[in-house]
Order: sequence, then structure tokens, then C-alpha cells
Amino acid sequence: MIEKLNDEALAVILEGLPGWVLRDSKLHRVLTFADFVEAFGFMSQVALVAERMNHHPEWCNVYKTLAISLTTHDAGGITHRDIELAQTINRLAGYPV
Repeated sequence: MIEKLNDEALAVILEGLPGWVLRDSKLHRVLTFADFVEAFGFMSQVALVAERMNHHPEWCNVYKTLAISLTTHDAGGITHRDIELAQTINRLAGYPV
């Protein structure tokens, strides 16, 4: 079983994960794109990565805005799998990792 990160480890990791915050015990980020097509295209890129990882985000898309939440349900919190997916999302969005 994958272990969830403790609060201290998570605080350190979050310092190096631009744009991500803790919300409702999940990693959370909101991204805004030029339009719906760009947002949906980005979601498609993330979906391919998430499927390969077998680790899927909780997300909501409204027009050009995408809200993403990450948690590992089996572990009951945030794990290294969530951090890895968040870093990949940042890379795909062109943000520093």
C-alpha cells in the first residue's frame, strides 16, 4: 500500500510545487487557458499521463478554467503519486517544476 505523506513532508514539498495549495486535504490548482479548446486539449494531455500512471485527478472544467484536485484515495491522503502527477501537470502547463 502507498503511504500518505505526513504534514511536515508535505509542507516542504509544497514549497517546490508552484501553483499548488492544500484544500480539503487534497492538492489543488486552478489553471486558466485562452479558451475552451485549449483547456480541453490540456485535459487530454493530462488524461493520457494519468491513465499511464493509473492515477486519475478530480477535476472540473468550466469554459477556459480547469480546477484540479489530487489525492490518493487508497492511502487516505496525499502521496508521492499525487506529487508526481502535480509536477507533470506543471510541466505540461509550462510552469517550473
